[in-house]
Amino acid sequence: MHTIINTIAKYSAKDNLIFLLSDPKQLRDKDLSMEEISYIKLHHREHKKKVFAFNHIKQWVFIIFIEKEKEYSVRVENYRVAGAKLLGTINESKLHRVVVLDVEDIPQECLAFAEGIALANYQFLKYKKEPSEKLNTLNSIDVCSSGISENEIDNLNIMIDATCRCRDLVNEPVAYLNALRLAEEMEALGKMTGIKVEVLNYKKIEALKMGGLLAVNKGSLDPPTFTIMEWKPVDAVNKKPVVFIGKGVVFDTGGLNIKTGDYMNNMKCDMAGAAAVASALYAIAKAKLPIHVIALIPATDNRTGGNAYVNGDIITMHDGTKVEVINTDAEGRMILADALSYAKKYDPKLVIDVATLTGAAQRAIGKYGIVAMQSKAENEFKLLKKSGEAVYERIVEFPFWKEYEELIKSEVGDIKNIGGAEGGAITAGKFLEHFTDYPFIHLDIAGPAFTEKSYSYFPAGGTGFTVRLLFDFIKKKKGLLERN
Repeated sequence: MHTIINTIAKYSAKDNLIFLLSDPKQLRDKDLSMEEISYIKLHHREHKKKVFAFNHIKQWVFIIFIEKEKEYSVRVENYRVAGAKLLGTINESKLHRVVVLDVEDIPQECLAFAEGIALANYQFLKYKKEPSEKLNTLNSIDVCSSGISENEIDNLNIMIDATCRCRDLVNEPVAYLNALRLAEEMEALGKMTGIKVEVLNYKKIEALKMGGLLAVNKGSLDPPTFTIMEWKPVDAVNKKPVVFIGKGVVFDTGGLNIKTGDYMNNMKCDMAGAAAVASALYAIAKAKLPIHVIALIPATDNRTGGNAYVNGDIITMHDGTKVEVINTDAEGRMILADALSYAKKYDPKLVIDVATLTGAAQRAIGKYGIVAMQSKAENEFKLLKKSGEAVYERIVEFPFWKEYEELIKSEVGDIKNIGGAEGGAITAGKFLEHFTDYPFIHLDIAGPAFTEKSYSYFPAGGTGFTVRLLFDFIKKKKGLLERN
């Protein structure tokens, strides 16, 4: 259960209070003694102290000073991070509920502060022997502000819930979450929200000639799945659907190009793209946004057994393209390619794929953002970048020049599944673009999808990256379509 955020009009003398301030002049003696106020002013001025905590026996009072950045997205993010930093003290103090006070009439910043606490308060304790002993105590956050609508609170709680569900899926080991179980989890999301879900089994995948998905699956004992999730409300404002596609490699050994050293340790996260698009669609449906959105999720593990596909194989894809396999560890693009060509049947307005695709993307910008490319989708990409700034899942656009296509040309097939050492994230995107004929955005989340150590409001493990991004984008897209 995720941490719930509410709004309240009043608070009591027993409530645990959090004051968010940028100026000590805003301190008031209603909830603090004059001695405490003097202490705060002195230590803030002389020692630059920014966080103060007072135990009043019946209540705790926290004073948090946060500098006001001029750039709005950075300012709001600073409040999220400040909330996450305070969480440790809240749980150590065994508090179940806190009240965030909007002293300076900054409702959005207060909401962001609460969001940071809630996202940081996530835990994955399913496999702990005594999970209740390690459970965080905080259950709810109340924001005392007159400038927040009920719809804003509802959407924020939905977004946090969806992000936590995504994290749960990414944190599950493949011993539990194989391709079949992943499809079952998607069906469960559908039942909760009214999303129509269809799961294509091995025979249907074979009948559709999805050669990429079938090739990657050849080394596995478990069959692949191809899940179609569709949210089509009767009041949808778009005639053509937006399609999300998520990479669902539930575990990646690298295949016969096996990963060495510790590069395989966290490869349960290679389905983070699938988890993200399914969770984003869950949020869209739960919020009842009037946008027709489809999610396509090809899923399998990439193993070394049986008749595992090998370097030099020529694979016939769903659209008939002949792909020369150069590296079996470039498997994500193989399964995504079939989904991208399958998406043509929907005549989509836009297709966005989300994938932990390349180490090149991770090396380029690390864990702090998303490597992205676009084709025929300039306006949608601008809107997506705005959403990236709003939720601070920032997007870096890489060039998508035609010259990169030369790097994936094959001497024996139509294209090969990997380019050279240079421009690896871009050539991966170019490989995917080959299977599209519609406005297309490629999001490579190899860097931010999973973290070894907690940072900011991301606990160790799956981060849920792009759930908030896609949800915010569809909300903005709704407004744009309604205006047009």
